[in-house]
Amino acid sequence: MEVINSIQEIQQLALRFEKEGKKIGFVPTMGYLHDGHLSLIDLIRERSDILILSIFVNPTQFGVGEDLDKYPRDMERDLTFCRERKVDYIFAPQTDEIYPEGASTYVSEEGVSQGLCGEARPTHFKGVTTICAKLFNLVRPAYVALGQKDAQQVVVLKRMIRDLHFPIELVIGPTLREPDGLAMSSRNSYLNDRQREDALLIYQALQAGKQLVDEKGIRNVDRVKAELMTTLRSGSFIRINYAEVVDREDMLPEKEIELGRSMLVIAVWVDNIRLIDNMPLG
Repeated sequence: MEVINSIQEIQQLALRFEKEGKKIGFVPTMGYLHDGHLSLIDLIRERSDILILSIFVNPTQFGVGEDLDKYPRDMERDLTFCRERKVDYIFAPQTDEIYPEGASTYVSEEGVSQGLCGEARPTHFKGVTTICAKLFNLVRPAYVALGQKDAQQVVVLKRMIRDLHFPIELVIGPTLREPDGLAMSSRNSYLNDRQREDALLIYQALQAGKQLVDEKGIRNVDRVKAELMTTLRSGSFIRINYAEVVDREDMLPEKEIELGRSMLVIAVWVDNIRLIDNMPLG
């Protein structure tokens, strides 16, 4: 496994593999890897000739007052995980190379990014699409692996790939969960015991909503949303950002639940820690 920090070097490497007809599989991350990230490596490995994983805490997707400075980082731990998973190359650029002084060009998706997390974090998806466009341009992947936990991000990047004609196939991995049901996230490391107890209500709410749909045949959106809210409000330290039923293709609110199309989505703050999760229906 080789660690690459230089933009020029990763460009030359990607062009060489392209000329050799080799397919690059790519897993973009901000590091502090967990089993969810590692499952994406496994998912994309079988279809790729070369596997590249990026580690870059992207400043443009953090808003003012968010957790950029304290976002968990442990490069040596991440490299150990990647060696064990036989990743071929790690791309870990410096911020001032990705965003050189005077940089003023950004990529912005103006549709599916507007609601939900896009409303709560107005600059977030602009940062996500900008860094991913840069990384896709540098790495030139045939396949990109993303996790379903970040459902809106998946939809936004799917739209960007379509609109900007990137020759990329997205491979979406299922949400991985801790034994207690909490969706795996690097930000889980922030939680103390009492905060984690409240964080578990996210999964419990999703399960309660899904149970109404699957076992009681409820298709009324307001009834299911009320169930989500009731469960979440039982937490002492939870502030609800949103608890919605949306169309999984465009992230717009549903008027009626349709199996195979609708999805439950939740975002909350547990004290000052923002967590998201979702559950497809049908």
